[in-house]
Amino acid sequence: QDGGQYISLQKGSCVYHRTVQHEVLHALGFDHEQVRSDRDDYVQILFENIQEEFKFAFEKKITNNLGTPYDFYSVMEYDNYAFTKNQQPTILARIDPYLPIGNAREMSVNDITRINRLYQCGYGIKGSASRNLTSKKKFKF
Repeated sequence: QDGGQYISLQKGSCVYHRTVQHEVLHALGFDHEQVRSDRDDYVQILFENIQEEFKFAFEKKITNNLGTPYDFYSVMEYDNYAFTKNQQPTILARIDPYLPIGNAREMSVNDITRINRLYQCGYGIKGSASRNLTSKKKFKF
């Protein structure tokens, strides 16, 4: 599309590695992991624990998952207590309800693979860099 894409980051609260990556992925066209069309196979959304004004952020959407599996470690995944109204979990992993999710500090291999696939940059990471995005090793991103 014509024009630019704005990314809003608030000094002192949003300028963290994970948050910047998360917002850049939104600008590139990616949505939250927990809204994937296949999410019910992987997570349980506990709407009764979500603040009313944030329930929209958990509504399932029709998504193109670019041939990648659900990723509990994506920077696009909310944590287990995101927008809780009662200190109870809002998202539980079906494979293990005690699995902590949504705590990634940097993009996962799947996050990078999805960017490369969507923008036809190749498939996956080039070289041996896998999780360390500050590495000097080359990869397509």
